[in-house]
Amino acid sequence: MNRKSQRLAQQTMAFVLAGGRGSRLYELTDRRAKPAMYFGGKSRIIDFPLSNAVNSGIRRIGVATQYKAHSLIRHLQRGWSFFRAERNESLDILPASQQMNDENWYKGTADAVAQNKDIIEGYGPKYIVILAGDHIYKQDYSLMIKHHVESGADVTVGCIEVPRMEACGFGVMAVDTKDRILEFVEKPQDPPAMPNDPDRALASMGIYVFKTEYLFKIMAECAANPGYTHDFGSDVIPQIVREGKAVAHPFSRSCVRTVNEEVPYWRDVGTVDAFWQANIDLTDFHPELDLYDTEWPIWTYSELTAPAKFIHNEEGRRGSAVSSMVSGGCIVSGSSLEQCLLFTGVRTHSFSQLQGVVAMPYAEINRNARLTNVVVDRGVCIPQGLVVGEDAALDAKRFRRTDNGICLITQPMIDRLDL
Repeated sequence: MNRKSQRLAQQTMAFVLAGGRGSRLYELTDRRAKPAMYFGGKSRIIDFPLSNAVNSGIRRIGVATQYKAHSLIRHLQRGWSFFRAERNESLDILPASQQMNDENWYKGTADAVAQNKDIIEGYGPKYIVILAGDHIYKQDYSLMIKHHVESGADVTVGCIEVPRMEACGFGVMAVDTKDRILEFVEKPQDPPAMPNDPDRALASMGIYVFKTEYLFKIMAECAANPGYTHDFGSDVIPQIVREGKAVAHPFSRSCVRTVNEEVPYWRDVGTVDAFWQANIDLTDFHPELDLYDTEWPIWTYSELTAPAKFIHNEEGRRGSAVSSMVSGGCIVSGSSLEQCLLFTGVRTHSFSQLQGVVAMPYAEINRNARLTNVVVDRGVCIPQGLVVGEDAALDAKRFRRTDNGICLITQPMIDRLDL
C-alpha cells in the first residue's frame, strides 16, 4: 500500500450492509442472517469485508444489521472488539430498530445509510465505502478509493466480469473504454456487454465509494423523487449515471492474490449448492481462495479449543482424513473423511464414513453413519446408522435436497425422522 492509498484509507469510513436474510439458503438462515453464516472452518461471511477494510487501512467501520441479528452481533462483539478509540478506531453495530421513527426497519440499502447519517457525520470521514456484508473475497479497498479520487468520479462502483447471460441477477453496467458508466440497470433480461467483449458483462459487487458530503446530498435529491425505493442500485446509482459521473472499478485491479490464486476470487454463497461448493473447494490441493495468506489475514473470533484429534487405528475403524480441513476441537474417532470440511468441535464416531461433508460447529455424527455431499447445520446430532446421499428419493422426503444432489440437514429434520 503506497502512502497516498494509506492516507485516503485513513480518511474513509466503511459502512457494511449486513441485514440480509439470504432466503435461498432456506433453513440455514432460519436463525441467523446470511452475513453470520459460517465459512471456511472457523470464519463467518461478515469476516471477509471486515478483514478487507482493516487490511486496507480503514479503521472506522459501521455494520448495519436487521434480520435475525443476534448471532451476528454476538460474533462482532466477541471477534471484533479490538478497535481502540484513542487510535481513532471504531466499529459501530447499527441495528435497524435503534432509530426512533414510525417504521424502524431499514427500507433499503440507501435507507440504512440515511438512518445513520448523524453517526457517520459524527466521525467526519471524507470518503465512505459502502460494502455488502455477504460475499467471499479479498480486496484492497484503498486502491479502489484511490481510483475514485484520481478519476474525479461522483461514485465508483466495484464490479466483476461475468458471462453476459449470467448477469441477469445482478446490477449490470454499460461502460465506455475509460470505465465511465453509461448505463446501470438492475437484473436486466438482456445485460449490456463489455466493450470489445460481447460475451461478458460487468456486474456490480454492491461496493460503492463516495465523497461523504456528496453521498448525503444525492440521497436527499433521490428521496424527493416519486417512487423512491431507498435503494442504491435502483435509485441512487442510476441517478448519478444520468446526472453526474459514475465510474466502474474492475475487481481485478484491487483483488488480493497469492501466487497460488490464479484468478480473482469472488463468491456469492447465497444458495445451498454455492455454499457447499465454496467450502468443499477449500479442500483442493491449490484452492482458488488461499486462506493461508498471512499477509492478508481473515480476522475472526477464534474459540479456545484443543487441537483436532484422530483416534483408532484398526481395519474399518481408523480415524483418517484425506483432502479435508479439520478445525480445532474436532475428534475424528474411527471415522473416514474424504474431501470434507469440519468446523470447530465436530465429533465423528466409529465406523462412520463422510465424503463431501460440510459440518458446522459442534455437529455430531454417530456410529455407522454414511454421509455423502451434505451440509450439516450447527449442533446437529446425526443418528447412528443414518445414510444420506445414496437414495435421492428418500433424501428428498427427509431433508432439503437440491437439484444438484446436495442435502441440507438441520436438527428439526432429524427430529422428524421415524427411525
